[in-house]
Formats: sequence, C-alpha cells, structure tokens
Amino acid sequence: MTDFQLFLQHSMRISEGIAALASILFYKKIKDSHYRYFSLFLIVIFSCEIFGKYGGAYISYSKNAFYNYFVIPFEFIFLYWLYAYQSLNRKKLFWIFTVGFLLSYIPNELFFLKNKQIFSFNYTLGSLLLMFLVIMEYYKQINSDNILNFTKNRMFYINLGVTLFYIGTLPFWTFYFQLLEHKNLWDLYFNYFLISGIIMYLLFASSFVWGKQNYS
Repeated sequence: MTDFQLFLQHSMRISEGIAALASILFYKKIKDSHYRYFSLFLIVIFSCEIFGKYGGAYISYSKNAFYNYFVIPFEFIFLYWLYAYQSLNRKKLFWIFTVGFLLSYIPNELFFLKNKQIFSFNYTLGSLLLMFLVIMEYYKQINSDNILNFTKNRMFYINLGVTLFYIGTLPFWTFYFQLLEHKNLWDLYFNYFLISGIIMYLLFASSFVWGKQNYS
C-alpha cells in the first residue's frame, strides 16, 4: 500500500473508535431503545479491528478466517436486524436474508478459493441484500411525515453511511481480482473504500450526536 493508503487505513480505524466512543458518551439517549445494541455493535467492530491489527503479535491465527467467518457475517447479520427487524418492522425478511446469507457459504466452500482477504461471493450477496434494505429505508424516510426533520433521524445517518461504504464498494470486492489487473483503477477504488469507511463511521457517530429518540 502507498503511504496515503496507510494513512487512510489508520484514519478509518480511528473513525471506528470515534463512533464507538460517541455511542458510549451518548448512551443515556439510547439506553431505552434498540440503538443500545448498535452501540455494542460499534464497540465489537472496533475491538475486532484492534485485534486484527495487533492480535497477531500475541497469538497465531488466520486473519482471513477471522474476518470472513466472524467479522463480516456479524456485520451483515446485525445490519439486516437493524434494518429489517427494527426500522422496517419486516421480521420475516430479516430471517430470510440471514439464512440466505449464511447459506451462501456452502457454494463458497465448494467452489471458491479460501485464501482471499474477503470472500467475494459472500460479500456480493450480502451487499445486494443490504442494498435492498437500504432502498426500502430510503423509501420509508422519503414518505415519512417527518421528512423535513430528517437530520433528527438516526437511520438517516446510518443509511447514508451504509450506502457510501457497503453499497458503494460492492463492485470493488465483486471484481477484486479483475481490478488488480489494472493497478491504477484498483488503487483508486481502494482509496474510495477507505475514505467511504471513514465517512461511514463518522456518520454513525453523528447519529448519536444529532439523532433524536422520537425520530428513531
């Protein structure tokens, strides 16, 4: 990686910490809502990133397996729960998407390489399912009676962040190895991946600062 990309990667880790810290500082605002689990989610993700960065110095483990079999499934399943089960009140949809995502590991185990940094097949399917929920959330917000007060809606910040990062980087992980054949294009998209990650976690932090309980 270039020095700029290393700087962005470090900044993304800091932004994850900022989001986790904001969720703790504003915990009183969310302790009686399901967003308290969002706070826990951010703390776990930040802890995983710190472990992924420094854990190898203390124990021997496969970083690829750690991210592909724990961190990424945890991220997608939690977001399915936050969107479908909580915000959209589509509980059956949450279970359908969760089972569908987990079942995608079967063809991945049978037909795809296991030494990838991220399993493209799983990530692509996970992002496509999440994109469907993101669109539904935008539709809900646009048709809300509180549309003019969108800045007070926590899901506005969360949805925008998820759009920029998970949906925006879907082609990058789907065509990862194809893009590697065009290094300049790969570097450009990798920079976007890191920058959008930084913005997403700062938006997550903003959801605690400016989001209001009655607009959750």
